Amino acid sequence: MKHPFHLKAVWNGGRNSEGHIDAGGLKTVISIPQEMGGPGTGTNPDEMLLGAASTCYLITLAAMLERSDITPDELTLESEATVDVTNNVFTYEQIVHRPRIVLKADVSEADLTKAERLAYKAEESCMISRAVAGNVAIKTRPVIIKAGVNAV
Repeated sequence: MKHPFHLKAVWNGGRNSEGHIDAGGLKTVISIPQEMGGPGTGTNPDEMLLGAASTCYLITLAAMLERSDITPDELTLESEATVDVTNNVFTYEQIVHRPRIVLKADVSEADLTKAERLAYKAEESCMISRAVAGNVAIKTRPVIIKAGVNAV
């Protein structure tokens, strides 16, 4: 079964203008980021690729935890992307995901280990990660703790 997704975009003007995209649930202004000499309004392709990779990873991880009967008290994610600009060539180099999984205080050591394994496996299973494989390095640095215990 195939699932089509559609996006409509409008861009009026030159490099430092702004545009608009509509992809169903995503409707926003787009432009080149200020860090790259643009106006920095709305979002940009760099943030959207990071958003796609991060949300895909997080949803995949949540599904894998659920299928393994692991219910986190808290599941959060911070992700960071690195874009290199050398000789005016822009290269999306790396994405680092830092999931934080807080499990119930009485969870077994086996479930802690399984949650960590799933945190890494979710990256391999994520559709967006597979789509950019070989072009963008993606790393996962999970923190898995029991509720009420400070992370080390």
